[in-house]
Order: sequence, then C-alpha cells, then structure tokens
Amino acid sequence: MEDSGRFDEKSFSNGDVYIGMIKGIVPHDKGKYTWSDGTVYEGDWEGEKMTGKGLIVWSSGAQYEGEISGGYLHGYGTLTTSAGCIYRGGWRMNAQHGIGRKQYSNSDVFEGLWKEGVPEGSGRYTWNNGNMYVGNWKNGKIYGRGVMKWVNGDTFDGLWLNGLMHGTGVYRFGDGGLYIGTWNKGLKDGKGVFYPAEKQEAPKARVKRSLSENMPVISRFKSFRQISHRTSSLKINLIRSDSAQDCVCHDSSLTLSNALDGDQSEASGESTLVYEREYVQGVLIMERICECSESSREKKQQNKFSVKQVKKSSCLDIFEGRRSYYLKLNLQLGIRYTVGKITPVPAREVRSSDFGDRARIRMYFPRAGSKLTPPHSSINFYWKDYCPMVFRNLREMFKLDAAEYMMSICGDSGLRDLSSPGKSGSIFYLSKDDRFVIKTVNKSELKVLLSMLPKYYRHVGDHENTLITKFFGLHRITLRGGKKVRFVVMGNVFCTELQIHRRYDLKGSKQGRYTNNDKINCNTTLKDLDLKYEFHMDKKLRESLLKQISLDCKFLESQHIIDYSLLLGLHFRAPENMKAFVEHHESVQRQESLPSGDEGQLLILPKGLLLVSHEPSIVNTAPGPHIRGNTLRAYSMGDNEVDLLLPGIARLRVQLGVNMPAQATRRLQEDKDKVEAKEVELFEVYDVVLYMGVIDILQNYNLRKKIEHAYKSLQFDPMTISVVEPKIYDERFIKFLEEKVFPKTP
Repeated sequence: MEDSGRFDEKSFSNGDVYIGMIKGIVPHDKGKYTWSDGTVYEGDWEGEKMTGKGLIVWSSGAQYEGEISGGYLHGYGTLTTSAGCIYRGGWRMNAQHGIGRKQYSNSDVFEGLWKEGVPEGSGRYTWNNGNMYVGNWKNGKIYGRGVMKWVNGDTFDGLWLNGLMHGTGVYRFGDGGLYIGTWNKGLKDGKGVFYPAEKQEAPKARVKRSLSENMPVISRFKSFRQISHRTSSLKINLIRSDSAQDCVCHDSSLTLSNALDGDQSEASGESTLVYEREYVQGVLIMERICECSESSREKKQQNKFSVKQVKKSSCLDIFEGRRSYYLKLNLQLGIRYTVGKITPVPAREVRSSDFGDRARIRMYFPRAGSKLTPPHSSINFYWKDYCPMVFRNLREMFKLDAAEYMMSICGDSGLRDLSSPGKSGSIFYLSKDDRFVIKTVNKSELKVLLSMLPKYYRHVGDHENTLITKFFGLHRITLRGGKKVRFVVMGNVFCTELQIHRRYDLKGSKQGRYTNNDKINCNTTLKDLDLKYEFHMDKKLRESLLKQISLDCKFLESQHIIDYSLLLGLHFRAPENMKAFVEHHESVQRQESLPSGDEGQLLILPKGLLLVSHEPSIVNTAPGPHIRGNTLRAYSMGDNEVDLLLPGIARLRVQLGVNMPAQATRRLQEDKDKVEAKEVELFEVYDVVLYMGVIDILQNYNLRKKIEHAYKSLQFDPMTISVVEPKIYDERFIKFLEEKVFPKTP
C-alpha cells in the first residue's frame, strides 16, 4: 500500500518544532510549524514545502491567511500587519500582484492593480481627509492619465509623471474657475488659458497645497524578508513581518505651489475676461487679458476637459476626405514591407550601385492583399523605396534598431498630423513617440537628396557630431489616377528630455524674417528678427559647436545648397535675478487682488545649471534621436567630458546640439513704447538648455537660379525668392551665428 503519511511531532536542533502529518521525513498534507522566534504556520503542506491554504502568524503580530505555493505567498490572501495595514487581493512570489485593496494604518485606501508589490495600472487612492485620485499608476507612483479631486471641490484632469503633474491638463476650481495648460514636473510650464468663475464672490480663505515634492504614493512593499531556516530534513521558503515598517503612513495633505491658488484671486469682479498666461518653471512671466464673448463661454463650458495636443487631421485640397488617413496607412504598410525585406540582408559596405537609379524596391499593394502583401483597409497603391541599402546602413550608423524604427512609425498608435511650419505646403507627420518627422517633398527636392546622398553618407560617417538633418528613408506612393506623393523620414530635433519653450528657425537674414504677433502660439517656430537673445556658453562647448557648424556648412556649400536653417530650441530655467522682477510685478499688478502675506507664493527660486564630470552609468543612454555623437568636453571642467545636472530634476549627457547649457541675455527693446501695456516680460538674463540642428537642406542653388530667371521672364519681382550664392550664404550664416547668436563671452 502507498504510504499516506503519519501524524507525528518533530523537533529540530535550532529550536523549531513541527506537529502534523509526515511522509517519509518531510511534512505532508496538514501540519503546524513553529519557529524558535515564535512565528507559526498552520495549513497545507506538499513535499516539504507550504503549498495550499494556510495561516501564518509572525512574532511581530502580523498575519497572513490565504493561498501559498512552494513556500511563497502566491494566489489570493489577506495580510494584516502589526501596524494595522490590511491588504486583501492577489499575490505572486511574496509580492502583491493583480487586483487588490490595501488599507493603511492612517486609513488611506488604495484599490486597483498591483505588480510585484507596487501599484501598476489603473487604481484609486483615497486619502483619509477625503482627497482622491483615480487613474494610472506606474512603479508605485501616479503616472499617465488621471484625475485628482480635492475635498474643497478642486479637480485636476490630465497627465502625470512620477506623482507630479506633467503634460497637458485641466485644473478646475471648486467655484467654477478653469485653467487649461501644461505642467512640467509639477510646475506650470508654457502657455495656458485661465477662465475665471462666471460669478465672482468675496475671496475666501485658501488652502495652501504643494506638489513641489513627490506626492505621497505607495512605496514598494519591502517590509517583509524571506527566511530560510534550513535543517537536514526540512527546506522552507517563508516571509515574515519586521515591524511598523510594514506600511508607510503618508501625509495626505497635498500642495500645489506654482500659482494655482493665485489664479482665482487674480480675477476680480463680475467679468467676461479671459487670461492668456505663460509660465516658465512655475513662474508667471507673461499675461494678456482678452475679452470672452458669451458664445465662446458657452463653447468653453461644453468643452471644459478637451485639451488638444496636436492637430487631429490634415485635409489639404489635394487630399480630400479620408486621403490623409490613406496616406498614413500606405506609409506604414510600405515602410513595414521595406524594412522587413532589407533588414535580413547580411550587413555590408555600400557600393556605388546602391546609390544608382536601379537601387529601388517596388511593390504593388492591392486592397485585397497578394502573395507578398497583406490585405488592408486603404486604397490600392504602388510603393517605391529609394536606395534601401544606403538608408538601412544610415539607420545602423545612427544606432537605430530596425524593430524600434518600425514600431515607432508603424505601431498601432499610428502617425499624427502636424501643420506645416513654413510656406512650402508640405504635409508633416509625427511618429507616436515623437522621434521621427515624415515630410512630403516635391520632385526637385527628391532629386537634390538623391544627388547629394553619396557625399551625405560619407559626411555623416566622418562626423558623428554633425548637426545636419538625419535622414532615415526616402519613399514614394503612387495613388489611383497617377498622383505621386514623395516622403522623407527624418529625425526630430525636438524629441528631447526637457520641454522646449521656444523654437527658432534662423537663416542669418532680415528680409521677411519675423512673425506677426497674432500668429504666435506655444507651437510657433519664430524667425531671426523675433530672436531677442544672445547665448553665452562654456568656451570649449562654443568652439565645438561653431567648428561643426562650419564643417556642415562647407559640405552644404560643396553641394550648392542654400537657404538652409539652424533650428534652435530653448528650455528655460528660472533665473536668480527673477526675484526682483516677480516682487515688483506682483506689487504693481496684483496688490489689490492678493491677500496680505501671499505675495511670494508665485516665486519659485531657481536651482541653476551645473556641469559635472560625465558618468556613463548614471545618465540615460537609451537609443533615441541623439544617441549618436560623443560626449562634449568643457573648458570649465578641465577639458573633461561633462554631464548637465539639473538639481532635483535630471542628469543629462551633453552632446553637440543636445542638452547644451548656456546663459541667455535678452536684448534691450529698441522701442519700449511698442510693448503692449498688458504684456509684461519679467526677465533679461537667465539659464537655458539649447537643442539645435541644421534643416531645410534640399534647396539647390542652380535650381533656384532657374526659378529666378523664370520669375524675371514673367515680369514677377525676383526678390520674392531669396537667391544667394552658396559661398556667400555660407559666410553670412556663420558670421550671423558667431556674432549675433553665440558671441564670445566678454
């Protein structure tokens, strides 16, 4: 007969005792194990390990009742700690995992999804004072889309990052006021609109809230430790409770510095005014008061929580109806096919034939599919891929993984439409992760790129720090009726770790290089005459930058390219001297609306920029649009490689055109009377982080000369196009940058 075990009591040399069923020499079926420190387990056993259902009581007073597997809490169970925390839900290998509810000793409650001991996914956290957050979590912190509601009636609906408001969002006050804008790591950052409450009442006492520190969130469940008291006859994996550390008790008072309180107090009286505001790192730098009609008020009420990030569709005349959708789908199908076809080809050096007219991949994509193509929901189209081996090697040269490239452009989230920043009429698409820009080009621009491609390939191979646009693919789609649409895939200069507050397209020219004020918004790319700043940087950084720009310009000159630009992005940091401006502005502009003692609430003192020695193991080196290129050296750091340290925020690798620190000096207004009385700029000198790249490199001088002659023959004004010889354009461009944009530090 099979031995079903026997009931017995067994004592061990370390003081542990087991009473229950034993099969052979190990516990089996049901039994009770008592450790020498007083911890007790009573329940099911299988092959020397706790498996099944049981009850564990630790010497500290904590206890677990539920499912166990192989000595681990695994399945469904309830844990009650000695501090009074209660978790009821799923477990996996001693960690909360799956759906669960945890009540803390201070009566805070979290209900939702857990992963490896911390909230991950959707969940609801309710503080003991009634404040509540419902939304997404990641690694135990508020992350992604979510709604925070305070007991005073205030709510925030928007994006979060590591417990801080980050991205677009809508903050609605309890009395009906509304602010729509963007936040950056807990601070208002960028442009937004404040709608006062429709019915103003006397100011009430306000509750100070701050999100300048991390919000109270649930930390990893680290309070248990695994024990393994091993004897010659027994192996047990178990966890036991330590102490009151089993549960982290949080201060549930939340603070929202950065003028959330100030928004309501700044508007007074029964008003139909709307306040357009701009913030830099939580500091209000500009405000414009606009009239709000009743119709726009009604529209605002209907769309309170609608925040547009990008334009949803691009309906150009030549692409009516669903054509824009079809183009994007065709692009994804074609790129997926091309990359999938060329990637398995063994790596090799490019040959002259790889640049030739026969270096093409052609394919027909019928709607119903074929032996080589999948069925799809778009219209029938023909696909052509130019120089596939060249662009495959370029992608590898730029350290871009083929799978990541396809997922970024061809993933389920698709491509987003962008409005054209220039007068070319091109269509622009942006990949879902912002890493790639896809632009339509005309036939002449395509020819320019193909003709310069061999030397472009050599140039970017020789100069890993080049600022010239990174090209990843060149394609053509032929639609029904013979309409041809050509696309180039480029790297996005402004896919950055820090938010870009200002964008400039600089050509070193004055003719027509300004932007009308009524056309400026938070996404506007400004021009030469709009730039009121000079940028002073480390001596070595400046030399490296201007040297590479000179090399890039010489290359473009050799290819007879003109009319290119330096695309410059600025990330502002709050300056040390902003305090005086803020205090003066508040005392003059808001003295009547702010209660006594609150004047300093809007002030966020800067923490500055700091260059430190480069540490590869600390900074982010994940593949991205700027992964290629070496780490720059700084004169101020003894000619050593450096990182940029933003205290309390980030540590960033400094590369050419990426994360470059500088001090910006605002140029004095030539005519201050032209400045609108309601628009006040608060600073002149401050810290910035620079991002840049050379773009618009597909304008050929010889082609432009032909256009100029055609204009003259038609008796059009030839000055409607700017034709400058490449050498002159090159010299003028570099001189402009050296003297006006990046002058030597006095």
